[in-house]
Amino acid sequence: MLNRKGKLIGDFTVARLAEEHFYIFGSGPAETYHMRWFQAHLPESGVSVRPLGLELTGFSIAGPKARDVLAALAGQDVSNAAFRFMGFRRMDLDRVPALVGRISFTGDLGYEIWVKPDYQRLLLDLLLQAGAAHGIRLFGGRALDSLRFEKNFGIWSREYRPIYTPLEAGLDRFVHFDKGAFIGRDAALKDRDAGPERKLVAFTIEAEDADAIGDEPIWQDGQVVGWVTSGGYAHHAKQSMALGYIPASLAGLTESRGFEVEILGIRRPATLQPVPLFDPEGRRMRG
Repeated sequence: MLNRKGKLIGDFTVARLAEEHFYIFGSGPAETYHMRWFQAHLPESGVSVRPLGLELTGFSIAGPKARDVLAALAGQDVSNAAFRFMGFRRMDLDRVPALVGRISFTGDLGYEIWVKPDYQRLLLDLLLQAGAAHGIRLFGGRALDSLRFEKNFGIWSREYRPIYTPLEAGLDRFVHFDKGAFIGRDAALKDRDAGPERKLVAFTIEAEDADAIGDEPIWQDGQVVGWVTSGGYAHHAKQSMALGYIPASLAGLTESRGFEVEILGIRRPATLQPVPLFDPEGRRMRG
């Protein structure tokens, strides 16, 4: 979602449960801000929107055995043909009524499961029981960060903020200019036609005892050319990584030339990573 200046103000998943019934999943801390925006721009009639707040909670299950865990509880066909990537449906998981979306921020096969808070503990127990045979384990936000770095995935408030345009952030593939008028269209068109000043890129870093975490300078040939938005250690790839913004003219280099990321006052050699380290073609999510 864009403001009138063509800058990013929202990053959502929109799911259609019925012909005129939609769910919008976004950043929880920004819910109040987004609700003010939606309510200010509603048509005079025909559309209503309300926040769900704490009415929904749940879990993400992800990994090569995620489908097996879901199938053990679903009692229905959740094969790739029957439940496609980005699909969304109501589903009873054992005795828990749930909303399930086939989407994951890990870059691997995964599902998001939404339930009323009353069912959360029961759902956790059921998932752990169904997943025991497959070696299921809990993972949290830090692990998710590590996984997203290997996919070059940005997050709201770090890579995606109201100071960036969709073209700068690499989200222009989600902007369709031929669908008619929308807020920010004219500004986004100007940015597209003129070309962005900067671009979001990923780096691998030759770090030793510390990783980038955000706001570190990015150097190139002895000059500060950009900044890190987030970073950390990618445990699967065994690489220190960072995401950040640099001039668009440098982002398109076919080879890294003198890039460094300054970590705790020491410049560390960095290499542009235009292709995700994990499953660059996205087959695991879609298969």
